[in-house]
Amino acid sequence: MGNLCSSERDPFSQPGRPLGTTPAAPASASVPASARTPRKVGGPPRTLGGASPAAAPSGTNNDARARAAAAAEERFRKSQQGGGKLKAQLNERRARTDSEVLREASAVERGHRDLDRSVDALAHS
Repeated sequence: MGNLCSSERDPFSQPGRPLGTTPAAPASASVPASARTPRKVGGPPRTLGGASPAAAPSGTNNDARARAAAAAEERFRKSQQGGGKLKAQLNERRARTDSEVLREASAVERGHRDLDRSVDALAHS
């Protein structure tokens, strides 16, 4: 794994410095003029979620609630309408009981076993 995770040059190849001395100070970068001037923020403070309750008319919250309720009722009405062939098949599957499903699966399995027996009988004759 040697040089796979480390640098190729030897860390001790460069001359060191005596104990108690500090490394050379890096050159300072110049600060852009735009960073020196304070930023100006304009306008009144705003809260998340729209207008503050004091500025909003008294009926706004009730209107929003009424619109949400009306939209929910509309979605419910649309979901109750007939959905065509696929919706009918889904409703038919939902209406079946567990015993009907098990009975049908058992009949399919019996059919497979009968088919296997007949194939074995033909192979031996």
